Amino acid sequence: MNDDRNPHTDVPAVQDGSGQRPIPTAWRPVFCRIVDALVRGDHALKAGVPGVAEIPDDTAAQIRDYISDYGATLVALPPGTWESSVCIWCGAHWDVLVDLWTQEEGRSDLVLGARVTETEAGFAFQVQMVYVP
Repeated sequence: MNDDRNPHTDVPAVQDGSGQRPIPTAWRPVFCRIVDALVRGDHALKAGVPGVAEIPDDTAAQIRDYISDYGATLVALPPGTWESSVCIWCGAHWDVLVDLWTQEEGRSDLVLGARVTETEAGFAFQVQMVYVP
C-alpha cells in the first residue's frame, strides 16, 4: 500500500478527478511560504512568493478580516498539516484546501483555498481565500 500521507513519501501531482488526494510534495514548501506571509500580515503577498500570484487587494482585505474575526493567532504550517490537507483535479487545474493552524488550537477550522495550474515552467499558484468551510 502506498501511504501518501506519510511525510517521507513522495506525493506526485496526479491529474485524476476521481477523488481528493494529498497535497503533492513539490507544492508543500510553496504553501508553507504563503502561510508564513499571512502570519507576518502580508495578506496580499506583496513581498512575493515565487510561482504565486499576488492576491488582489479586496481579497487580501477579506483574508485579513476572516483571520482577525476568527480570533486566534495563525502560525506556520507544521508537518501534520499534510495529513488532512487535500487537492482534487478539476480538469484544467487542482483545487486545494490547506488546513491552517493557530497558536491556541493547533489545527483550526480555517483553511486556505487555492488553485494550482501546471505550466511549462512547473506550477502556478493562486490563493483564492482563507475561510471556515
